[in-house]
Amino acid sequence: MKSTLLLPPESLLVLTLLFSHCASIVSRTSYPVHIHSSPDGATVSITDKKSKEVFKGQSPATVTLKSGAGYFAKAEYQVRISAPGYAEQVIPVNYRLNGWYFGNLLLGGVLGMLVVDPITGAMWRLDTPEIFARLQKTTAFTEEPMLRIMDIKDVPQELRGQLERVK
Repeated sequence: MKSTLLLPPESLLVLTLLFSHCASIVSRTSYPVHIHSSPDGATVSITDKKSKEVFKGQSPATVTLKSGAGYFAKAEYQVRISAPGYAEQVIPVNYRLNGWYFGNLLLGGVLGMLVVDPITGAMWRLDTPEIFARLQKTTAFTEEPMLRIMDIKDVPQELRGQLERVK
């Protein structure tokens, strides 16, 4: 004779309440961020909200970043992209409230809503999955003063009147 283990409905309800955490089940706690730049090979540095560097490399790059930064706190990151001869760009990585977090209300996940999802960061969803930075060239005249030898064709027309001939 076969024996089947059946739980009483009350036990099923208790298990559902204890182990439901909707965003953690359906969603993620970290997300890939794809970083591209023009020109390729630019230096990429990512810092968190405590100014701690979490990544340093070159573009193109794909970096996996956590969505949470503590109990009920979303992560915040700054992506700095720079290259010699180009102006640096700073781009924030944004997170927003994950819609699946509210699924805890329907599925009875009080524990998920107040403990699991806020601690794991699953209550936050990446809003900036891809970053493309088109770096702007800088001119020699916007940098720190230094001696630089340039072709006359590279000097802007409005600045040519300020040039002095060197013998």
